[in-house]
Amino acid sequence: MSGSSSEKAVARDGGAEAQEQGGDGETQSVMLKVAMLGEMEVGKTSMMVKYVEGTFDQDYIQSLGVTFEEKTIKVRNTNITFVIWDVGGQHQFRGLVPIACNDAVAILFMFDLTRMHSLERVKEWFKKARKENKTAFPFLVGTKYDLFVDLPEEQRLGIIKKARKYAKAMRAALIFSSASHSINVSKIFKLVISRVFGLKTNIEPCHDVNAPLVEFDF
Repeated sequence: MSGSSSEKAVARDGGAEAQEQGGDGETQSVMLKVAMLGEMEVGKTSMMVKYVEGTFDQDYIQSLGVTFEEKTIKVRNTNITFVIWDVGGQHQFRGLVPIACNDAVAILFMFDLTRMHSLERVKEWFKKARKENKTAFPFLVGTKYDLFVDLPEEQRLGIIKKARKYAKAMRAALIFSSASHSINVSKIFKLVISRVFGLKTNIEPCHDVNAPLVEFDF
């Protein structure tokens, strides 16, 4: 399912709506709202479509306003539906951040690993999001890892150092990813589930600067 900024999502308490489907031991359903914020062309839409539809298109049109898609997965006896909100990175759409962040349980602050400027702009997105939602769990997500590996080592290490600094200040998990090469896309949302519900995860952290980072402390 997809929608636009003109459509209203179902109101959810704290971003999660639980509904029991039948008696004891039967399947339950939970809806989790997740917002994606970041500069234009960092790959938010590509990441959302890759996770929801399993496809990647290099020629996606930039998001105009707010769009959203849903994906349902089953964890034990619970159907978890992610409602993922993607805010266009252009300046004129900053006013739509409250719509995406309101009641979200997690916010993905996304940046292009090949563009330091997009990482530096995360500070502004974080401040704006926190004004609207102080309880959502933050995740700092670097995109386009497949291109990042071709950068000079000094440049890569500089970006890694700053990303770790930002993640620490935000108290956020840090994940490097690539939608085009299917790197850590599903792990992002598995970690969201783990963080939201306080579940132990079987995902192994990765601190190796020569591999796509997956760093978290929960």
